[in-house]
Amino acid sequence: MSQSQDYKFEGWLGKDKSSAEGNMVWGEFPKVKPFEETDVDIQITHCGICGSDLHTLSSGWGPTPYPCCVGHEIIGKAVRVGSKVEKGIKVGDRVGVGAQNSSCLKPDCEECSAGLEQHCQHSVNTFADQYPDGSYSYGGYADYHRCPSHFVMKIPDGLASEDAAPMLCGGVTLYSPLKNNGCGPGKKVGIVGVGGLGHFGVLFAKALGADKVVGISRSNEKRDDVLKLGADEYIATSEDKDWATHHARSLDLIVCTVSSPKMPLMEYLQLLKVKGTFIQVGAPEDKLPDMTAFAFIGKGVTFGGSMIGPPWQIEEMLKFAAEKKIKPWINTYPMKDANKAIQDFNAGKPRFRITLVNEKHL
Repeated sequence: MSQSQDYKFEGWLGKDKSSAEGNMVWGEFPKVKPFEETDVDIQITHCGICGSDLHTLSSGWGPTPYPCCVGHEIIGKAVRVGSKVEKGIKVGDRVGVGAQNSSCLKPDCEECSAGLEQHCQHSVNTFADQYPDGSYSYGGYADYHRCPSHFVMKIPDGLASEDAAPMLCGGVTLYSPLKNNGCGPGKKVGIVGVGGLGHFGVLFAKALGADKVVGISRSNEKRDDVLKLGADEYIATSEDKDWATHHARSLDLIVCTVSSPKMPLMEYLQLLKVKGTFIQVGAPEDKLPDMTAFAFIGKGVTFGGSMIGPPWQIEEMLKFAAEKKIKPWINTYPMKDANKAIQDFNAGKPRFRITLVNEKHL
């Protein structure tokens, strides 16, 4: 049942583009969504840091509605639960929210009724987005978060909160295209860019039973780490001579987390076998590199994209991660040091994800 509320919605606010450099300010959220009986209020204990947070704080993907509070890898305790919530969520449950807060969920919506809620045309992102009633969504660098229950997941007992948080966006961004494109026994898989996103690709591709998993990065700097994560092979594109010729037609599936107009996209496509698939998940602020039609025609390869995952698939991934005891590499920072954490994130320091820990709610 719904409880009354004796807490405030406050968190780290980005007030302009400079906030992306570690200049967020703690404050109250101005236009929080009114509580509905389908909603859950969450007392936040953990929130992962995702590249999207920085793109939004800096208005890199388009103008951001400041003041905004970012963070869409939220874990905490349900403290207020409406009378019409889904999934049997109760006060006291450990729950999480990923990058999406809402969609129309109407029976005549093609996407929602097919379990593809993340592609609904009326989707609301977990932060810096507007609900139909004019209120705004505020993310997880905060004390509390309000979310429609359809997009709230119960967290399985086998997962630590600091590990589960980054799975809610970063994890599913890789799990979804791997699962949807048949990653498993008999398949050889490449992960381009082995950072915060890509390290989940290596972990999940191995756990899904791929015959071979290849980490692909620019330099040899991450070679040892990527092999420790479980990769069978590592390609350093700026250092391994003739890598594209040497490894041509060796992979069934490539998931690319890198987003740069300078990336050697045509060479990546050389790595695919006939009828192979290349899925782009990295979202650059600028263009993809030039490519020619022959890269696709010659081997009949497919080029596609993937965006997060729907709630049912996030739940599937969390159960899978708990069963397989998947352990992401996480650096934790106190929530009070969120500005320092995003500076370190910008500097490429984390191996491989950062989770903010709201110590006062532990």
